[in-house]
Amino acid sequence: MDAHPSRYCATVRVQRPRQEIIEDLSYMVRELLIQFYKSTRFKPTRIIFYRDGVPEGQLPQILHYELLAIRDACIKLEKDYQPGITYIVVQKRHHTRLFCADKNERIGKSGNIPAGTTVDTNITHPFEFDFYLCSHAGIQGTSRPSHYYVLWDDNRFTADELQILTYQLCHTYVRCTRSVSIPAPAYYARLVAFRARYHLVDKEHDSGEGSHISGQIHQDTLRTMYFA
Repeated sequence: MDAHPSRYCATVRVQRPRQEIIEDLSYMVRELLIQFYKSTRFKPTRIIFYRDGVPEGQLPQILHYELLAIRDACIKLEKDYQPGITYIVVQKRHHTRLFCADKNERIGKSGNIPAGTTVDTNITHPFEFDFYLCSHAGIQGTSRPSHYYVLWDDNRFTADELQILTYQLCHTYVRCTRSVSIPAPAYYARLVAFRARYHLVDKEHDSGEGSHISGQIHQDTLRTMYFA
């Protein structure tokens, strides 16, 4: 919501258990685009979407549904509004580890790779756009790099541009003075989901309606990072 970028706003929905696709994504994106316009008085010309928590076997199905949902949200706001979309999946659940070939480059007592180490050859997919980025300094134990899949890119970013942007976003997390392991917006999404658990009201026992979000977040609060 600002030019740094360090200020974000959030919207949240309840999903069915074990549901990987974000069902109400079109409405959620529409809400956030309106909030962005109110905050900046500009319509975004590019949307960069970092998606966390996607199992590798469902990447094509989730991309197809969610990309259409984002497009739908833009068209509902304005018929000819078609910003470029870059869709990036962030994965931490893998078994890949990176080590320094040169002992002099090892960092700290753990001997980890330096923060900012990027690998996009040899161990990546032979023809798809993916890369490993270890954006944080490993203080204890062996560092686990994050794996990024660029599944869609209307904006035609080069590999260097996306890798630098992703690494820079890992430095804007307000809870930490260091760089973190995934981009700040993806971290904030986790915080929002965790906070939403406390907003849930269980109505199964009284009315059979199931769980829902208790009340709406106040409009003034939407402009602040209440989740941080």
